[in-house]
Amino acid sequence: MSQKSQVMVVDDDLAMCGFLRTFLGARNYNALTVTNADEAVRRFHAERPAAVLLDVVMPGSMDGLAALAAFKKIDKDVPIIVISGQGRTSVVVQAMRLGATDFLCKPFEENELEMVIEKALKQHQLSQEVASLRAQLKEQSRYTMLFGHSRQMQEVRDLIERVSDTDVTVLIRGESGVGKELVARALHDQSLRKDKPFVKVNCAALPTELLESELFGFEKGAFTGAIQHKPGKFEFANHGTMFLDEIGDMSFPLQAKLLQALQDGEFSRLGGKSDVRVDVRVITATNCDLEAAVASGRFREDLYFRLNVVTITIPPLRDRREEIPMLTEHFVKKYSVQYNKPFPGISHELSALFLEYEWPGNVRQLENLIKRMVVLGSEAPIVQELKNPSCTMMAGAPAAIGIGSVAAVAAPAGASAAVNVSLKDIARTAAREAERELILRMLTRTRWNRKEAAEILGISYKALLYKIKENGLDKAS
Repeated sequence: MSQKSQVMVVDDDLAMCGFLRTFLGARNYNALTVTNADEAVRRFHAERPAAVLLDVVMPGSMDGLAALAAFKKIDKDVPIIVISGQGRTSVVVQAMRLGATDFLCKPFEENELEMVIEKALKQHQLSQEVASLRAQLKEQSRYTMLFGHSRQMQEVRDLIERVSDTDVTVLIRGESGVGKELVARALHDQSLRKDKPFVKVNCAALPTELLESELFGFEKGAFTGAIQHKPGKFEFANHGTMFLDEIGDMSFPLQAKLLQALQDGEFSRLGGKSDVRVDVRVITATNCDLEAAVASGRFREDLYFRLNVVTITIPPLRDRREEIPMLTEHFVKKYSVQYNKPFPGISHELSALFLEYEWPGNVRQLENLIKRMVVLGSEAPIVQELKNPSCTMMAGAPAAIGIGSVAAVAAPAGASAAVNVSLKDIARTAAREAERELILRMLTRTRWNRKEAAEILGISYKALLYKIKENGLDKAS
């Protein structure tokens, strides 16, 4: 080894100290011997050895077990091997409870001691490496890994740096899964408000009545069940940042109240008689076409202009494929550490599939695939899934898409006269047309809210995205 590991020996027996010094030196360790527990604690604090060999019975005011407790207060991770002529169970149990790594009874075999020291140091080294990796992953902030070396993400990063320390409202746009919330957190973490609250509310997750009380709070007696007053999220975010996700799904009446809060910095709780004043920076995000919503009267034009002071658009993952290897490596490391399941890395085959795949779920989909791969300890299911995306996406969808009852109405005119067209071909074409018509109808009905449409159709969000693209509806939106 390039640098000798220092092992402290604490034993009042001078002969034992001499033996262990020779033993350790012969095995390329640097031995530090101390015959008094009080002195050992002082030396430990100054020297910080890699491991300790500790006798239990010691003269003076402090015995070996008391020294063990003191060592662990200074460095809870240091491996301590207790060596004692007292092999009583009570002594062993107490030593292990205090944090001893191992226990050896005198007399012992040299190879036994050698194995125990090697094992303790190796475990300590591994734990330090894991701790170091955890620290590195934590230091790489939650949003840094989304800002790779592509030109598009460089522009996103530059824009964040320019506006983060201001209080302007920011509208973050991009498909589901690209990391809009992480950009919002980046804006907050780099702002003057970074030590204040960051409060997130998903506007699509709650109906209008609940969303209003969630944002602005309510007074006692404002409605049935309001047995006491409750502050809203805007109050919790006072002096900090409010992140309103899926802002395009907010109801028209509630938009007016939000506009007042943005313009005046004050609002009234449900059932309230006086206004509440707050100082909040507002960041919003959406994956829908707000301009179309304004044109159709579903979104207030004045609120749109109030929110759209600065726009940050995050490109989909398929438009920055050069970042996929970096993101893959990051997520493999992250979940290998998180689940304590070391993963050697992905194969060239899977790397190629990652680069070819369209990623309808963007970075979130990539992260979830890698998480599953690490947990399962195999990339085979992921390879199979990416090689057969249509089968995978429709797997588990109830009754395919629930359109069997309308398939017959879309039979192509003149099909009976087609000589080379089989009945299966006619049925397949009819089903495809009916499927497209039903999906388009649901998307229109939900104002192109894909999540809501997927729930109505009884399929996964990912399956709906695939079907939208397969049927050419992405060009119609």
